[in-house]
Amino acid sequence: MVVFLHKLMHMKEFHITVKKTTNPAVLKFEANDFLIEAGNYEYKNIDEAKNSPLAQQLFYLPFIKTVYISGNFIALERFDIVEWDDVKDEVAQQLVEYLNSGAPLILEDEKSTKIATTVYAEVTPNPAVMKFVANRKIVPAMFEFKNIDEASESALASQLFGLSYVKEVFLDENYISVTKYEVATWEDITMELREMIREFLASGKTVVSDKAEKIGHQAQNSASDHTDMDSTSLEIINILDEYVKPAVASDGGNILFQSYEPESKTVNVILQGACSGCPSSTFTLRNGIETMLKNMLGDKVGEVVAING
Repeated sequence: MVVFLHKLMHMKEFHITVKKTTNPAVLKFEANDFLIEAGNYEYKNIDEAKNSPLAQQLFYLPFIKTVYISGNFIALERFDIVEWDDVKDEVAQQLVEYLNSGAPLILEDEKSTKIATTVYAEVTPNPAVMKFVANRKIVPAMFEFKNIDEASESALASQLFGLSYVKEVFLDENYISVTKYEVATWEDITMELREMIREFLASGKTVVSDKAEKIGHQAQNSASDHTDMDSTSLEIINILDEYVKPAVASDGGNILFQSYEPESKTVNVILQGACSGCPSSTFTLRNGIETMLKNMLGDKVGEVVAING
């Protein structure tokens, strides 16, 4: 952790603390005060950064790939042509000088029109996962991102991965399930996460790109998508859709049918979101689904194997 100071008379003195994230390509430059009062901004190139003089300046550095600005920090993603250890001091000093110059970070007259949005936090059975529920639909399908590289087509998930304690992000119709690392406690981070998510949604920005939408739809499995499957597999998918998915969705998770092995009568399912990695969900869901499938399909099912997504 390195702290840079820059003193100028008659204006706010900003300090920058450099913090690593779980992604070695992303470094977080945290200020000692809020940089912007509302909104979250992500820029992939200098053309996208027309309303941010600071982001435009950063893109003149040849190794800057992505710029995130939110609350009290700026997160930067680098290209592989450099290592952060070689350039972070220079970048931090440049940020401190810019902030203390009084120049604008975001041009207010070009900010997006705000959409009335409320978000509340809801605990899940998984102590490592918190569910953040919005008052409207935010995505057309389910999406699961294990790291910032997988989240390249989701601006919201990418922004969340800029926080060092965010491990995984799962999106469904009107909620986001965030999995944290053990280093952080929900008491310390829930407010920051809730406000970041609310501000992003209120800004009207697209949560996932068209490309991500196609991937997300392909990841959903229902009987209508798999007409080439055997009849038992189709029956299993229908049962999961009708009886199991609504229950796990209420807990911030999802279950996907993976395969059916007729010889061993084994059903393989994938757990996502809050269900994945939950100390109790694998056992509880496996046995609950096992009992249900055996009752409804008789001796066609002998065992259910649950795999964490």
